Amino acid sequence: MFTQILVPVGGSLTLSALLAAIPLLLLIVLLGVFKTPARIAAPASLIAALAVGVVAFRLPASIAFSGAAEGIVYGIFPILWVAINAIWLHKVTELRGHSAALRTAFTRVSDDRRVQAILVAFCFGAALEGLAGGGAPVAICAVILMALGLSPIKAAAACLIADTSPVAFGALGQPIDVLATQTGLPVHDLAVMIGRQTPLLALFIPLVLVLVVDGKTGLKQRWGVALAAGVSFAAVQCAASVFLTPALVDTVAAVVSGVVTVLVARASRVATTAAVSQRSMVTAGGGDFAAPPAGESTEDGEQPSVLAALTPYLLIVAVVIIANLPGVSDLIASLTTKVHWPGADVLGSDGKPLSIAKISFAWVGAPGSLVLIAGLLSLPVLGVGLGRAARVWLANLGQLRWAIFTVCCVIALSYVMNLSGQTTTLGVWLAGAGAAFPLVSPVIGWIGTVLTGSDTSSNTLFGLLQYTTAHHAGLSDVLLTSANSSGGVVGKAVSLQNLAIAAVAVGLGGKEGVLFRRTIGWTVVMVVVLSVLVYLQSTPVLGWLVP
Repeated sequence: MFTQILVPVGGSLTLSALLAAIPLLLLIVLLGVFKTPARIAAPASLIAALAVGVVAFRLPASIAFSGAAEGIVYGIFPILWVAINAIWLHKVTELRGHSAALRTAFTRVSDDRRVQAILVAFCFGAALEGLAGGGAPVAICAVILMALGLSPIKAAAACLIADTSPVAFGALGQPIDVLATQTGLPVHDLAVMIGRQTPLLALFIPLVLVLVVDGKTGLKQRWGVALAAGVSFAAVQCAASVFLTPALVDTVAAVVSGVVTVLVARASRVATTAAVSQRSMVTAGGGDFAAPPAGESTEDGEQPSVLAALTPYLLIVAVVIIANLPGVSDLIASLTTKVHWPGADVLGSDGKPLSIAKISFAWVGAPGSLVLIAGLLSLPVLGVGLGRAARVWLANLGQLRWAIFTVCCVIALSYVMNLSGQTTTLGVWLAGAGAAFPLVSPVIGWIGTVLTGSDTSSNTLFGLLQYTTAHHAGLSDVLLTSANSSGGVVGKAVSLQNLAIAAVAVGLGGKEGVLFRRTIGWTVVMVVVLSVLVYLQSTPVLGWLVP
C-alpha cells in the first residue's frame, strides 16, 4: 500500500507545494489567459497531475490511473447525472411551449429582466440548491433566463455567481453533515457559524446580478429590489441556521426572499414599466434589458397554463421532500450500492487510510435520479409521450458529450491529486500562515471546490486539516472548519464542473474560458471579503460571533 509523502521534493514544503499547484495553475492559465476550450484545458491539466503525482510524489502509476478511472466514474454518476437530467427536463418543457408559459409567469411579476434575474438565478436557484445541488441550479436557471430573453453569456454568468451563498446549506445540508463527520464537531455549531459567514455574500449577490445584467445603469435603477432580496435572504439564512435543521435553511430563505422580491418589485411596477418603455425606445427593442413578449402558443396552437409549466419544478420539490421522509429515506438508502474501488488503497502522510477507495452509487436517492423521477411524473401534465421524451434524452446526451468529457477529466484530476498527496501538501503549505491562517482558511476551501466542483468534497478534503490547524494555532476549530465550507461556496462559481454545465446549458460549449473570465473577478472579491470576515471573527473584534 502506498503511503503519501508530504514533502517529496528536497525536504522543502514550499517547493513541493509549488509542484503540487502546477495542475491547478495550468488549468487557470489555459482557461483565463489563453482562452483554451475546457475540453482541451481539462485533459491537459489531468496529464500534468498524473506526471507530477507519479514523478514528483512517487505515486505508483497503477494507483494513479485507477484513481483517475474512479474519478471519471464518479464524475458521470452522481455529479453529471443531475445536470444531464435537469437540462433534459427543460428541453422537454420546450416541446409544447411550456417554457413560454413560464416566461409569462415571471413577466407577470415584473417585465424587467433585472428583477427576473434576481427571482430566477438567486431565489429559485437557491431553492434548487437547497433541495438538490449538484449543478441543477445552474443548468435549470440558465435556460429559464434564456427563455426570458437574456443573452447566453449573461444568463450563464448570473447563475454561476448566484450559485454561491446557498451552497454550504445545499443538497439538504450535506456539506455541513460531512464536515461534522470529518471533524467530530456538532452539526448545529457548524451551521450557526456558517450562518454568520455566507449571509454576508448573500447581501450583495443580487446587486452583482443586476450589474451583470444591465451594468451601472441597472444598479442605479434597481438597487432597491436587489437589496431587499439580499437582505431578506441573508437575514433568514442567518436566523434559520440557529433555529432550523441545515436541510431547510436554503429553502426557507429562498421562499422568503422570493416573496419579498415580488412585493418590492410590484410596489415599483409603475416605475419599472416606465423605465422599460423609455429604454426600449432608445435601444430599438430593449436589447438585454427589456423583457420579451409573452404569450407564445404550443405546437397545437394552444396557450399552455402557467401551472403546467411550473409542474416539473414543483414536482422536483415534492419528490425531494418525499425522498427524505422517515421510512422512505431508509428504503432509498437500502438501494445504494457501495463499492471498494480496486487499486486505490492509499495511506495518508499521517499513516491513516484514505476513504477515496470507497464509492457509493445511490441509484434512486442521487439528486439527478430525483430530477429524472420528477421529469417522468411531469410528462402527462406536459403532454409529452415517453418515447418522445426518451429521444430528447438521448439527443441531449449527445449534445452534452464534451461537457461530460471535460467534467470527467477534472474529477479525475482531483482524484489523482488527492491520492498522490498533492492536495494535502498544498493545504499544509497554506496552513503555514500561522496566526494569519484565518485569512487563508477560506482560500483552502475555495481550492477544494475548484478542484472537485463540490463544497461537500472540499469539506472531505480539508475539513480535518482546518480542524487540526486550529488546534495547533490556538484558534477556534468551529470557526476555521466552517470557513472551509464558506470559502468553498465561492469556488463553485469557477469550478470547471459548473462552468461546463453552464456553457452547455446555454449553447456555449467550448466557451468556458469566457464564462471563467466573467466570474473570476467576482470570486476573488468574495474570497477576500470572506477572508477578512473570518480573520475578524478570530479576533476580539468579531469573536463574539463564534458559537
